[in-house]
Amino acid sequence: MLIATFNINGTNARLPRLLEWLEEARPDIACLQEIKTMTENFPVETLREAGYHCLVHGQKGFNGVAILSREPATEVQRGLPGDETDEQSRYLEAEVMGVRVASIYLPNGNPQPGPKFDYKLAWMERLRAHAAGLLEAGLPVVLAGDYNVIPNDDDIWDASAMRDDALRQPQSVAAYRQLLWQGWTDAVRQLHPVGGIWSFWDYQAGGWQRDHGFRIDHLLLSPAAADRLQDAGVMKDVRGKEKASDHAPAWVRLR
Repeated sequence: MLIATFNINGTNARLPRLLEWLEEARPDIACLQEIKTMTENFPVETLREAGYHCLVHGQKGFNGVAILSREPATEVQRGLPGDETDEQSRYLEAEVMGVRVASIYLPNGNPQPGPKFDYKLAWMERLRAHAAGLLEAGLPVVLAGDYNVIPNDDDIWDASAMRDDALRQPQSVAAYRQLLWQGWTDAVRQLHPVGGIWSFWDYQAGGWQRDHGFRIDHLLLSPAAADRLQDAGVMKDVRGKEKASDHAPAWVRLR
């Protein structure tokens, strides 16, 4: 089973690239982030013709997550629990092919300090609380998405480059590690422990051309899913396509 996470950076703008990637990679499950469209405007019919069922939690112009699957999925949770006033579309959870999968678009948090960074940390605490319940259920779970956290110095081309950014603040990294300490396995890190693998290259300052990237797209596995781990990585070549997203898909293969 191939499960991938891909921040598409606008479904309408990248639909040809998305269809191309689905045809080439053939993921069984694809978790998308930053679809940047309302649920009713998501290209469900086009993707169905490409062989994928769709669950969508959209938002006009910003954010938005989706789960594409080769077999029908059953929605379990729309929106992250813990704050009824939160209207941002950043979390979607489903049962599909015997696995519980969540598509996650964690807040960026910039500029920091400030309310956006506070929202990021509060959102991570809500995610930690919800993830604890998923672990207690003992299910095979994959929490896949753009976490907007660079966990380690070797997850970025230059450890000092993002020192003042919300993605590398000690509070952000600590919140991510607290999530891992619950018992989750960072699939890409598990199989590539020395780092040096990026999933994002900024459009600015020749980030892609200079390979100035970092890893912020993660797939966290519950113990029941980690027991089935075969392989994991990043499809770097996707970032080099014409009019590509600034992210490349990260993926995991489970037995």
